[in-house]
Amino acid sequence: MKTAIWLAVVCLAASLPTQAQTFKPIELKDQELATLRGRYVMPGRIISFGIVMTSTWQNANGEVIGATSSMHIQQSTITPQFYVSMIDEKGNGSARSQGTGTVTGGSGLNSTEGVTQVVRAAGDNNSAYNNVEINVTKASQAPATQQQGQALAAGSTLVSANGAGSLSVSSTGTGVQLNIVGKNNQGSTVQRLGEGGLMQNTTLLGGGNQVRNLTSLNVVLRDNATAGSLNGNLDPLKGLRTLGF
Repeated sequence: MKTAIWLAVVCLAASLPTQAQTFKPIELKDQELATLRGRYVMPGRIISFGIVMTSTWQNANGEVIGATSSMHIQQSTITPQFYVSMIDEKGNGSARSQGTGTVTGGSGLNSTEGVTQVVRAAGDNNSAYNNVEINVTKASQAPATQQQGQALAAGSTLVSANGAGSLSVSSTGTGVQLNIVGKNNQGSTVQRLGEGGLMQNTTLLGGGNQVRNLTSLNVVLRDNATAGSLNGNLDPLKGLRTLGF
């Protein structure tokens, strides 16, 4: 009886290495990983990260209102900070009358996830453009950058207005938002980045307007990263969490 038990134990033990080999993880080569969706980036490869958001509204007489909000992070960055540059251009055409279009619905747009791009028009001769681009480049060192514009403190709002409409740029606990309301009921546009998503939403109620919402994500990867650089990752990126990203 004991002999049969020991024989079973020996057979089981002999089979364990074979079973272990069956479930052994297979290491993928870099060339194989490069073909997969999503890709990957080793720690320390990112040496510069930037976000540039621009929203503009041009009315029928050529007057433009808008803003550019930008942030660039490098290893020397202490705290992530957005800077805002206002856009205010005078026009030379004829003024447009009050917008009379009507757009209904759309309440669900405030609860979307990911990238949402919407254009709703109830007027004539309008143009609207929403675009998101991701630029990835390589370099041996972080590029020299100089922040331009007014610093946008957390929880604050910057405002501007002219004949084309009124503009507000705000930083809240959920991210950064650029909002433009066209004058004379011409419509409105909003561009919002935060909570893991991006919203570009334009509603046109009048005529002859040109609206642009552009967001660019710029990443610079270290070229020929060495083992010693693996500890040089961008810790300031963690600070984006406090801004809602």
